[in-house]
Amino acid sequence: MPDRRSLLAAATGLIAAGPALAQAPADPRLGERSTGRADARLTVIEYFSLTCSHCGAFHRETWPRVKAELVDTGRIRMVWKDFPLDQIALRAHAVARAFPAEAYEAFLSALFSTQDRWAYARGVDHKVEIGKIATLAGMSPAAFEAAWADDDLARGVLAIRQQGEAEHRVQATPTFVFGSRVVGGAIPFDRFLREVQAS
Repeated sequence: MPDRRSLLAAATGLIAAGPALAQAPADPRLGERSTGRADARLTVIEYFSLTCSHCGAFHRETWPRVKAELVDTGRIRMVWKDFPLDQIALRAHAVARAFPAEAYEAFLSALFSTQDRWAYARGVDHKVEIGKIATLAGMSPAAFEAAWADDDLARGVLAIRQQGEAEHRVQATPTFVFGSRVVGGAIPFDRFLREVQAS
């Protein structure tokens, strides 16, 4: 499992090499990633890390029902916010951001459904495994290499994480924001629904 301290080392290097995190570049790849109707009654934010097993469990077990019963019916709009916990997640988030917005959710689902292959397997090259998934999702090898190595994009991802820490006091993943209510953990559908109803 990746060491969270490695993220701190990566973040320190990226900060030193570029602009402050609070001033992420105006890069369209760092724009909002969301699904659902713009006029939905409630916007729910999820802060997540692609190497987080609890995030993976939520996306595999609960998200399909949330999408079908709450997003597709117009009750909520879901917004995803990057909160990488380690270097591998940081680069995976950057690759996800490099996909067109309309392909973002599908790539997240592909990564979460294969976490055991690229995030937790021992003796594997994490980059190579993520690259295979990105290729299957339609990204060229050259585009993958560029996204993986793009420190400006990684700085922007870290800026989103920093914003979550500052605005919503996020400390772990997944963390959900239901209006003014902040809830942590891979909550089951019934709890998710109760939070929507209470917001």
